[in-house]
Amino acid sequence: MQRAPSVSRQLVIAVAVPLLLSFLLMIAVLDGIFRESATRALRERLDQEVISLVTATELTDSGTMDLRLLDPESRLSRRRSGQYAEVRTAAGKVLWASPSLAGLPVNFGAAVGKGQASFFTLTLADGTELGILNRGLEWDYAPGQDAELVFSVAEDLEGQNARLWHFRRQLCLWFGALAVLLLAVLGALLRRVLRPIHRLEQEIAEVDSGQRAQLGDGYPRELTGVARALNALLGSEQRRIRRYRDTLGNLAHSLKTPLSVIRTAAAGDAAQRAGINREIDRMAQIVDRQLQRAAMSGGATLGQSAVQVAPVFAELRVAMRKVHAHKDLVIEVEVESGAGFVGDRGDLLEVLGNLLDNSCKWCRHTVRVRARLDPVLPAARNLTIRVEDDGPGIAPDLRRRVLDRGVRADERAPGHGLGLAMVADTIALYGGELLISESPTLHGACLDLALPGRELGAGVVTS
Repeated sequence: MQRAPSVSRQLVIAVAVPLLLSFLLMIAVLDGIFRESATRALRERLDQEVISLVTATELTDSGTMDLRLLDPESRLSRRRSGQYAEVRTAAGKVLWASPSLAGLPVNFGAAVGKGQASFFTLTLADGTELGILNRGLEWDYAPGQDAELVFSVAEDLEGQNARLWHFRRQLCLWFGALAVLLLAVLGALLRRVLRPIHRLEQEIAEVDSGQRAQLGDGYPRELTGVARALNALLGSEQRRIRRYRDTLGNLAHSLKTPLSVIRTAAAGDAAQRAGINREIDRMAQIVDRQLQRAAMSGGATLGQSAVQVAPVFAELRVAMRKVHAHKDLVIEVEVESGAGFVGDRGDLLEVLGNLLDNSCKWCRHTVRVRARLDPVLPAARNLTIRVEDDGPGIAPDLRRRVLDRGVRADERAPGHGLGLAMVADTIALYGGELLISESPTLHGACLDLALPGRELGAGVVTS
């Protein structure tokens, strides 16, 4: 199996490549600047040599050169000293050549006109590189007589090239050291920056091995959403497992009564056996219901779509009217048409169905339902639903206990005491909240739910 590429390595490469390219570009630019500066300095020195030659030169009336220069210590006086000079006419006739040129064939190039100058480099047969400057001048050597002369000077570039290579080595050395230092600092910074990712990887491995249930806190802002989403996914799976366990318990509890009836009627007459068949049908319905409940989502998961709430209330309103047709029942529904529940539609039907059924069962005449999105609340609890009735209500000391399995507010009433417990379990699976109080307007029971919601549209549906 091919090993996945390292993020830190890719980041180092992504930063190192442009960094090194920029350093190389800077070295090239600085080298060019240094070479240009050295060449300019060379031309200035050669210009000074030309001025020195002109100052020390005289042209006689006969047109011959009279050079009064040369200091014996001058480089022009020493053979192959690295500095050379020549004076010639515009026609190319050499009037004077420096002693340093003895035995050295130097081609100073074509003559230039008066007031003009040329500069070029020349490599001799032995590999010596020279910088050569030619400058044309007009010389008045007698009344009404003048001549065009070309002063040529040359200098060995060995010293300049040595300085240039020394400068290049220094550039490469310093920029190389700087690149190594920057890459080392970058590696240290990346290790520090990527530490939360390594921690995330380690905690995921610990979750996978069962050493921890969820990821920890304290991640940077960029990873907080990832950690939260992973925790939501892990929590969803844990709640799903608990839901399966509770569903099996509910199924076992729900089958106790039918099994007792079957056991009693097993030895009875035909009417009792017909009762057995009814109880068997009831058991099958219970099994189907609990299996369907076990297959439900078990809480909001990543990428969960939203279910529109208004149609669910409309469907339940019709069903409650049929179930409690013996009552003169008024069910008032006020729901924001754009309110959506982020979760499974079956879970929402079960929760609201249980609450509405309880309210319709205990009310005298009126059941009122309201649902809306509260943007102030966090997304996990911004869908608020209130179900209230004008019945006897739930005593304060029982409001927490009725959410436990098997506890009923009125022991004389039929039932198993599982309805509100199942509602509380389902709401807890979604990270929501269920509060029981007294209705401020109808003075019966008031149940407030907070569930994850999302805006789907606009408007209010009342009926």
